[in-house]
Formats: sequence, C-alpha cells, structure tokens
Amino acid sequence: MIIFLYSIAAAVVLIYLPFLVVAYARVRIGKETLATPRAMVDKLPPYAQRATWAHQNTFEAFMIFAAAALMAYVTGVNSFTGQIAAIAFVVARFLYSIFYILNIPPLRSLMFAIGMLGSTTLIFLSIIQATN
Repeated sequence: MIIFLYSIAAAVVLIYLPFLVVAYARVRIGKETLATPRAMVDKLPPYAQRATWAHQNTFEAFMIFAAAALMAYVTGVNSFTGQIAAIAFVVARFLYSIFYILNIPPLRSLMFAIGMLGSTTLIFLSIIQATN
C-alpha cells in the first residue's frame, strides 16, 4: 500500500517538470518577463506555452489522483490492480507533459485518458473495499 503514498509524491514532482521548460524559455526571453509572469505567456515560444498549459493541467489532474490514492490507502486497497492504476497514472502523466510540449495531441489525449482511468480505478477499488 505504500505505493499509493509514493505515487502521490511522484505526482507532486510531475506538476513542476513542465515548468522547468517554461523557466528555460523565460530566461531566454529576458528579465522583463519576470515582473509580469502571467502576462508573459503570450510572449513565450509555442513549446513553452504548451508547457505552461501542461503544468496547469497537471495541477488539475493531481487533485483527483491525490484524493483517489489517499482513498485507496485509507481503505486498505491492497491489490495488484490498485498498484498498477497508481503507477499507470504517474507514467501516463509524465508522458502527457512530454507529448503536450512536443505537440503530439493524439498521444497526449491517450495519456490523459490513461491517467484518468488510473484515478477512477483507485476510486472504485476504494469504494468496493470500504463496502466489504
């Protein structure tokens, strides 16, 4: 069951990986963009804009996943399916950001779906565990 806690920690790190790309682009643009970070998104090159959006979407996905993984941990889900769901979420969200930044929409969408399936699976396993 510790895998659920590790996967939450890994998901936290994944939130900020796309932002490293944004930070790189910001440095290349110049210091004047640091004074107005939200307004500078339009000044970023397309790959950095996509990295910004990947960063923001990862926050949204994290909230659902963290709740799902904590539900699984608290209810005592101890199945191979639950472990695979947690690992699949982390891997899919890592690849999601890469495919988003590289502008490969079909693969990005597939990774989004796999990540959501992982979260949904953990929620259902938790409910089943809690009702037994």
